[in-house]
Amino acid sequence: MAVVPHRIAVLALDSVVGLDLGTPSQVFGTARTEDRTPLYTVEVCTPGGRPVRSTAGFQVLPEHGLELTRTADTVIVPGIHEGTPLVDGAVDPDVTAALRAAHDRGARIMSICTGAFVLAAAGLLDGRRATTHWAYANRFRQLYPGVDLDPDVLFLDSDGVLTSAGVAAGLDLCLHVIRTDHGSAVANWSARRCVVPPWRDGGQAQYIERPIPRAADASTAATREWARQRLHEPVALRDLATHARMSVRTFTRHFRSETGLSPAQWLLQQRTDHARLLLETTELTVDQVARHAGFGTAAALRQHFHHRVGVAPTAYRRTFRRTP
Repeated sequence: MAVVPHRIAVLALDSVVGLDLGTPSQVFGTARTEDRTPLYTVEVCTPGGRPVRSTAGFQVLPEHGLELTRTADTVIVPGIHEGTPLVDGAVDPDVTAALRAAHDRGARIMSICTGAFVLAAAGLLDGRRATTHWAYANRFRQLYPGVDLDPDVLFLDSDGVLTSAGVAAGLDLCLHVIRTDHGSAVANWSARRCVVPPWRDGGQAQYIERPIPRAADASTAATREWARQRLHEPVALRDLATHARMSVRTFTRHFRSETGLSPAQWLLQQRTDHARLLLETTELTVDQVARHAGFGTAAALRQHFHHRVGVAPTAYRRTFRRTP
């Protein structure tokens, strides 16, 4: 059966952030089937099809106006550096109408960085969890108190409306979408083509400005790698702290500072990701996957997998097992 590419419309507004604008076409453009057929098409539109300025010193000359949003499967709003959505929350009524219409007909809606201001101004984030660049969190809360803002994460997926943190977090969000649509194998391939990690630990809390710790105490990276090699074994917090040659309290503080997660949360994330890969790429039974990923029992795997991924392991395997 021929693959019909998923159509993505990137809605660029004036003062669009250059990196945010290019991220969707770069990342989604690398997602292919086993025979190299593109899984996505990415096109750019602007209000009225007019040129808009970018923050990178060039103008965007689009081939489409807002009519592109009427047929796109996904609409992405990149970040903006300045303008009314950040200043007073105002957005072109035509943009608001286009975004709401796309959402109402079931299109996936996404924002990168400060593009969340545009979605919030259009009323699409009311009552939802969302994120944006940490540096603009206070302004966002002032303008949109009805949004449940979490500035510590890299991205959030809230029932078809997705937001990412600042700048490069757009890469993480796009890879998450590919992983959701087509599985880890395709997402990992895209990540390799873009020369980025397929999954970054923690959230943007680790990038917020804070005093730099002493070098001798700064890194838990070696211990994280040590733990990744032992996901199939019981690994306690004290084991991690001992490997890092720190007290449990000091290790926990530095670990959370570096990753944005507690050691327990991080281990669950790593084990769940490993279980996903095993379900996609091996014939191991669910019991065997549970043991290899460190959950111990199939019941524990099902509980944690459903909580973090949203489906049972067997349902996930049925969806993604044939993915190259």
